[in-house]
Amino acid sequence: MDKFQNTGLPDWDWWGKLWPTPGETLRKLGLEPGDSVAEVGCGNGYFALPAARIVEPATVYAVELDEEFLGELAALADHQRIENVEPIRGDARDLAGLLPESVDVALVANAFHGVDDRAEFVREVSEALGPGGRFVVVNWRNRPREETEIAGGPRGPPTDLRMAPDETESAVLDVGAFTPKREVDLPPYHYALVFEREERA
Repeated sequence: MDKFQNTGLPDWDWWGKLWPTPGETLRKLGLEPGDSVAEVGCGNGYFALPAARIVEPATVYAVELDEEFLGELAALADHQRIENVEPIRGDARDLAGLLPESVDVALVANAFHGVDDRAEFVREVSEALGPGGRFVVVNWRNRPREETEIAGGPRGPPTDLRMAPDETESAVLDVGAFTPKREVDLPPYHYALVFEREERA
């Protein structure tokens, strides 16, 4: 089980410079109270923990391959008295099989560019979502890496792995399981695309 390409966890110091209010960012992406969530590649919880506060009492399933990150997430959740986060260790390529139930929202932040078989992954996300479920993809904009500077250095994936919004949209829509809902600008260097799962015949 190899991780997706170039999806290592950034340091929280510069992560916070990108999104100083992650809860506000999640609300901008449409997260609401009562939404069950699966975050793919959650790391140690920068988005999963504030997501849990927003959707409470619904569950946030924090999916991550790295056991050390999940341990940190669990410790942070305990320290912050957050009880509706469920860490799940496993390969996101088997997302539907990892989750105990279908969810309302699947969130992939800063990882979609590194997915090796995107069509298969999108199909797996579709299987993990309930009726009307939303697939939210947060990506770095396709600017040269040297131009996306944070805390004194270039950050993010290599330039050749970055995806323009239309490229991301095509990768999702070509599977035939989703319809586009909206694009969200996330300054200074990101965007998000929100898709809705089509009803199955």
